[in-house]
Amino acid sequence: MIRLDLFKGGRKQAATFSYDDGTLHDERLIEIFNRYGIKATFNLNSARIGTEGCVKELSLYEGHEIACHGVEHASLGVLPVQNIYHEIFADRLALEGLAKRPVRGLAYANGSYTAEAIEALKASGIVYARTTVRTERFELPENFLCWHPTCHHKDAPRLAERFMEKIVPTDYYKGKVFYVYGHSYEFANDNNWDMIESVCKTIGGDDRIWYATNIEIYEYMEAARRLVFTADNKIVYNPSAMTVWFSSDNRPYEIGSGETLFID
Repeated sequence: MIRLDLFKGGRKQAATFSYDDGTLHDERLIEIFNRYGIKATFNLNSARIGTEGCVKELSLYEGHEIACHGVEHASLGVLPVQNIYHEIFADRLALEGLAKRPVRGLAYANGSYTAEAIEALKASGIVYARTTVRTERFELPENFLCWHPTCHHKDAPRLAERFMEKIVPTDYYKGKVFYVYGHSYEFANDNNWDMIESVCKTIGGDDRIWYATNIEIYEYMEAARRLVFTADNKIVYNPSAMTVWFSSDNRPYEIGSGETLFID
């Protein structure tokens, strides 16, 4: 049986973090993430960059991902269609101009979205969007434009322990993703920076885990889903530009870009 259950490097687990609003407290959070090898996505409101309490230079996010959060942090679920497009596309345009790289992700401001908003994301070149619906699970989304995280960071210590307990070296099953979201200013307000550092210490530095940004997970899964298998599952072709891992009868396989692989 063929399964698309392995991540980059043949790992079965991935961890990703998502933080909103681009406040100055991101700097301290990034220092903690970098110390433990954690990757994160930072969702920014372009109109607020450089204003009081917010970041001024996007170079702070080097090594992590920058994504959209709406120009003015407006709730998409209550906007007329033309304003939804403005919030999304203008934010993307501004962030790409500042970052000098593509921006293709988004976190819904206030967790608010509608079917119309999802269509606007697609038309604006956004390929994934994070909600605020907390699953307390480690599953990949059926629809990346409604990507529900595992938890808010206040619940992360408990769920980080559960996530680590599920890593069993000899057991191949559907890949698991620990996805945490929040706002860095919450740590300053609650004076609990030690909590997020404890979470990073629990899950960080483990060779069995792929530490990735949101877009890296999306792009990898897109490449995995593009693998072409013959009807008898004996031959696989990788048309993407990325190396992909999968399993067949609980045995891991690696296939490079443009390669054809014959399965025993």
